[in-house]
Amino acid sequence: MRLTRYADYSLRVLTYLAVNPEGFGTIQGISEAYGISRNHLMKVVLQLSRKGYIETTRGKGGGLTLRMPPDRITVGQVVRDMEPDLDLVECFGEGGQCVISPACKLKTVLRDALEAFLDVLDEYTVSDLARPPRPLVRLLSLA
Repeated sequence: MRLTRYADYSLRVLTYLAVNPEGFGTIQGISEAYGISRNHLMKVVLQLSRKGYIETTRGKGGGLTLRMPPDRITVGQVVRDMEPDLDLVECFGEGGQCVISPACKLKTVLRDALEAFLDVLDEYTVSDLARPPRPLVRLLSLA
C-alpha cells in the first residue's frame, strides 16, 4: 500500500502546525519548510479545513491553526479522510470486472490487511508525529 502525496502532505501540514512554537503557519511557510509546491498545499489546506482539522484566516496576519489539540487527531482518520480511494484491488470498488470475484479469497486477505494497516495508524496521533519537537522545529526552520 502506498499513500498518495495528498495524504502525505496533509500529515506534514498537521505536523508543522503541531510543532510550530507560534501555534500557526502559512501555506508559504509550510511550502518553503518542506520544499513542496505551494499550489499542491493550497488544495490540501482547503480539504483539511473542510474536514475540520484546521482553521484558516485570510488577509494580513492570517494563517492556519489546528482546530483541535494534536493528540485528538489520529493518523488513521486523516488517511481515511484524505485518501481518495483505499480500494487496494478492483473488486473493492463498484463495478469490478474480475471473473473469479465470487470465489476469490484474495479480497478477504487484502481487506484484512487494509484494516490492520488502518488500525495501526489509529494508534498514533499528530501529537505523536510531532515528538520530540526540538529536532523538527530545527529541521523546519521554525526556531
